[in-house]
Amino acid sequence: MSWQARTLPSEISGLDIVVATRRDEHGELLVRELQRTRSRVRHEWPAPERMPEDADVLFCDLAPGLPGRLPWVPGEPKAALVVIIPVVPPPDLDLLRNCAADAVLHRPFTSHAVLVALVQARSRFGYEQRLRWRVDKLDETLRSIRAVERAKAILVSTRNMREEEAYHFLRRQAMDRRLSISAVAAAIVDSHEILS
Repeated sequence: MSWQARTLPSEISGLDIVVATRRDEHGELLVRELQRTRSRVRHEWPAPERMPEDADVLFCDLAPGLPGRLPWVPGEPKAALVVIIPVVPPPDLDLLRNCAADAVLHRPFTSHAVLVALVQARSRFGYEQRLRWRVDKLDETLRSIRAVERAKAILVSTRNMREEEAYHFLRRQAMDRRLSISAVAAAIVDSHEILS
């Protein structure tokens, strides 16, 4: 039974996919296979100077300058990227690494290889997005902890409080004002820096 006859994973149907590869028989096959996932597929060739920003997945030929054509800051992708590798010549591995692809698809394509590349790219992209979100939350928590520690130190030095008293003061102020402790701490740090 072919993959088209089975139920597709929900994360790969209804996507907006851009295909930037030659309009040869392989490129047309790729587009047809991707359309079978019930996704919107745009075949753009020649490859645009800047890839579209509104895509969920980009399928792009590995070509010089590809990293500069991607519509995001390196390390902060906005879409899953599948890099298409030619049969010959051997791929430029440094270029491939600089693209930070979520999956690789080798020519000539097969139905199964297209589906596997799409699922892998979406899965890896989603995983990395979750990791980035966790890192951002950890950064925010670290900034909050630093602000609270700095505010406690300011209260200890300016109001002659013990550390525990300073922390309870921050908590009371936060509860009275219906703010987070970190917001109160940041306000204390900011006002101290202005007055210093």
